[in-house]
Amino acid sequence: MANYLLLYHGGSMGETKEEQDKQMASWGEWMKQCGENLVDAGNPCSNAATVKKDGSSDYSGSDRVTGYSVIKAPDMDSAKHAASMVPLVLDGSGSVDVYETFNAM
Repeated sequence: MANYLLLYHGGSMGETKEEQDKQMASWGEWMKQCGENLVDAGNPCSNAATVKKDGSSDYSGSDRVTGYSVIKAPDMDSAKHAASMVPLVLDGSGSVDVYETFNAM
């Protein structure tokens, strides 16, 4: 099975403790469904920068990555199915990019 990098766009933490607890429970349920295929549960992302050859850095992207996870799946269709069940996709607050990774070394 290959590893797939899931890059999250959008989503946000709930405003109340109750909303946050519900969101975290949804993520916990998704992770439980992934089982042993969850390679790295990942984390949210915050600050971003694009580093250029001349040493300058900035970030002007409008579709920034807000988090990531890594899963194992037998093929891209299976990985996309797993991504379709991510809480921020189910609640309509975001999207997921799916990238197959490979060992280069």
